[in-house]
Amino acid sequence: MAIGKRRATYEDLARVPDTMVAEIIDGELIATPRPASPHARATFVIGNDLGPPFDRPPGDPDGPGGWWLLFEPELHLGEDVIVPDCAGWRRERLPAMPNVAAFTLPPDWVCETVSPSTGPIDRGRKMRVYSREQVCHLWIVDPIARTLEIYRLGNDGHWIVAGAHGGSDAVRAEPFDAIELRLARWWLEP
Repeated sequence: MAIGKRRATYEDLARVPDTMVAEIIDGELIATPRPASPHARATFVIGNDLGPPFDRPPGDPDGPGGWWLLFEPELHLGEDVIVPDCAGWRRERLPAMPNVAAFTLPPDWVCETVSPSTGPIDRGRKMRVYSREQVCHLWIVDPIARTLEIYRLGNDGHWIVAGAHGGSDAVRAEPFDAIELRLARWWLEP
């Protein structure tokens, strides 16, 4: 943020039209267009692939369970207000899903589906916030390039590339490596 520039407030964020996604990062209000269809499709299918087996109590006979998964939760992390495309909390850290509009407990996993307008923010500023807040796992999905990058937070607070996949690969991606994911399902036909 430029010197002398006023820090954005939550009231500034609330004034952004619903046609935009608004966040505050490093004191700056960032508003980006709602996702286009490749982005929306990939995020929707990722949620559908992960939700049934994982968004259930641990030990559930229909899947590994143990997670709470949400689309576009609002995260209040320090002074930053961030909206990842998907996020998940292990139920051992968040035993009950609170009835709140925003979460202050950092998730254990986030997924950012990048677009041309959000890629630099997702790969730079947001990755730094997630590292600072000790989010253990991060996925970067690019529906145009048809890629999945899997990151794990190292003990030193730096991101470690745990995997990179693309196209029609079938993968087991941590922390959801109990099931196989078919990436071809995530992409729109060319």
